[in-house]
Amino acid sequence: MDWGTELWDRCDAIEKHTQSGLELAEKYVKFVKERTEIEQSYAKQLRNLSKKFNLKRIGKDEPDCRFTSYQSFMDILNELNDYAGQRELVAENMLMNICAELTKNLQELKQERKSYLTEAKKAQQALESTNKQLETSKKRFEREWREAERTAQYADKTDQDLNATKADVEKAKQQAHTRAHVAEECKNDYAAQLQRFNKEQNQFYFNDMPLIFNKLQELDEKRVRKLAQGYILFADTEKQVMPIIGKCLDGIIKAGTNVNEKNDSMIVIEQNKSGFDPPGDVEFEDFSQGINRASSDSSLGTPKGPMDLLGKNRGKNFWLFSKKTKLSPSLLPPFSNPPAPSPTNGPPSPKFGREPLSYYLKEINKTVKPRISSFRTLRRSPVVTEDFTHLPPEQRRKKLQQKLEEIGRDLQKEVDSSEALGKMKGVYEKNPQLGDPTSLLSQINQTAQNIERLRVEQSKYETWLAEAGGRGDTPRYKPHTFNNNEAHESPSPDGAHSDGGTPDVSNAIYSEFDDDFEDEEVAPPIGKCTAMYSFPGASEGTISMKEGEVLAVVEEDKGDGWTRVRRSNGNEGYIPTSYVTISLNI
Repeated sequence: MDWGTELWDRCDAIEKHTQSGLELAEKYVKFVKERTEIEQSYAKQLRNLSKKFNLKRIGKDEPDCRFTSYQSFMDILNELNDYAGQRELVAENMLMNICAELTKNLQELKQERKSYLTEAKKAQQALESTNKQLETSKKRFEREWREAERTAQYADKTDQDLNATKADVEKAKQQAHTRAHVAEECKNDYAAQLQRFNKEQNQFYFNDMPLIFNKLQELDEKRVRKLAQGYILFADTEKQVMPIIGKCLDGIIKAGTNVNEKNDSMIVIEQNKSGFDPPGDVEFEDFSQGINRASSDSSLGTPKGPMDLLGKNRGKNFWLFSKKTKLSPSLLPPFSNPPAPSPTNGPPSPKFGREPLSYYLKEINKTVKPRISSFRTLRRSPVVTEDFTHLPPEQRRKKLQQKLEEIGRDLQKEVDSSEALGKMKGVYEKNPQLGDPTSLLSQINQTAQNIERLRVEQSKYETWLAEAGGRGDTPRYKPHTFNNNEAHESPSPDGAHSDGGTPDVSNAIYSEFDDDFEDEEVAPPIGKCTAMYSFPGASEGTISMKEGEVLAVVEEDKGDGWTRVRRSNGNEGYIPTSYVTISLNI
């Protein structure tokens, strides 16, 4: 069934329906655009939320960065940021695949509809014009036919009139004949117009309008089909990102499962452990028999640790957390009962007999003030010192160990740089055409100064670490002998040579030293190279090669322009990297 057959007389209804369909499509495009605006706004808010709570602004050295709960929260923020990206992708795909396509199709459909309706109006106007001509010829025929009848009646009447002359009769008949001829012509014209109108009307209702209506039907069906595809894309666009959104949600779940409360607790212990020993038992002081000299000496003597003062006040509020530092009355002996001198201690000091109060105060100040001062440093913001003495013992050892590791890495870099400069200088001395060796002196001197400075710092921190009771397991560097007249075996970073001798205090920290460079195991080749040019290898440490010779690559170019290679007979040396083509093992 088609519109041209079933709706031949419903042109207005068809025009109204097609217009309503286009308006529906425009309304859907507007709906999708507003949906994309919501998606974009939602994604923007999610990104702002992730950025607001992102803790990356805190330095990586902050203690909280090591907690699994912190790391999981960072993972959640990252996953949320990725989720926001998927929402933006949904909005972008909807704009491109739905709004843009439908808008383009709507413009085409509007143009087609307009052209079809214009054709229908032209056909309608042509039919109406033919109908008007038919009506005009019909009326003229009717008028002329009536006039001819009237003229014929007048001629008959004149012919029967006895008083009428023969001329009058002939004139009346002549007029009647003329009118009859005109009426006959109008009749023939009317018949022709009627035949023409019927033909055009048949063409209009059975050919022209059905064809136009069928085209409008195809146009409307095309519009409905495109709209249906837009409906499907609305859901497909969302479904396309669902797997990635699911991965984001799985990542959030995984971040939650990665939280390890036991591990976080151990990190808290590791970061905050002071290393102090717990306070001992409070000694009994028998005031009924006077102050016991032994107990007084033990209470006023130097404590074993900074927590001894807390041990004296275990039964009371710890002054470490109070607003003011107060001395416990138990620390002050009664002034009315000075201790009796013991014969073993010799005669009492004359000053003791004269000023017992000042004597006790001095003795108390010797023991109590250092303790109070040390605990105040724990309560207030400590002044950061180079040797980290402001930290508790355990934390100090860790900081010193970290500092030694940093110095060791920097020292190794400087040593590698020094070796590379030395090899380059030796090559320049043997082959002046490659470069001026004096141009490297400033860099060599600066590197030597950096190495000396780092050695001094390393020795200093190793001494502090030994004092703190730490293990000297800092990374060691191995100086390699390079080809240079000035090259020599560098001492170890702590200033002691690797040969036998009595180790100093800092050497006692380390359990063993590295062997010499030549005692190392033979490194396996990492690739091979083919010589493009011949190289004499006149300098010490270099190796000669001929054009086309294949060598094994032992060490890659570290940026100094030299590659370490090995022959099949085991001879090793350096060659210019630019002289060979290198193929590394995968």
